[in-house]
Amino acid sequence: MPEKALLVIDMLRDFLEPDGALYCGDQAAGVVAPVRDLLAAHRREGSLIIFVADSHAPDDLEFQLFPPHCVTGTRGAELLPGFSVNAGERLVRKHRYSALYGTELEDILRRAGVREVHLAGVCTSICVMETASDLRNRDYQVVVHPQAVADFDPQAHDAALRRMEKILGCRMAG
Repeated sequence: MPEKALLVIDMLRDFLEPDGALYCGDQAAGVVAPVRDLLAAHRREGSLIIFVADSHAPDDLEFQLFPPHCVTGTRGAELLPGFSVNAGERLVRKHRYSALYGTELEDILRRAGVREVHLAGVCTSICVMETASDLRNRDYQVVVHPQAVADFDPQAHDAALRRMEKILGCRMAG
């Protein structure tokens, strides 16, 4: 059983394509290649690979804060081209910021014997940080890959990285 997992968070069309409903900007699009490289490295190492995908109902209350995005079944909710779930990998659809809230992710990690979870994707200050917090509250070791996470707000990105390292005790790779 793998002791490591890689969570590839919200590498979705609505966040990372310029015409996406909640495009995170060119700086976020810049993490696509580093996330692909990290994914390839973790596949070679035999880590458990889990794609996490934002997935909302058309009337989701989150749309009171953010424009409608990643509506289940729409093009915007699809993984970016070049990202696909291979045999033995998992796709977890989430409805809130944290990948653990109301999903089967905790059970998947526990059953696989995972102790260390690596994080990559978008947005650093929202879904990445909230997932890191929930993982740390469950005593997982968390490794964040700064070159493979991004945010639409550079200041929020920097603050989130500092918080994950200094307050949550996440390790920064690299």
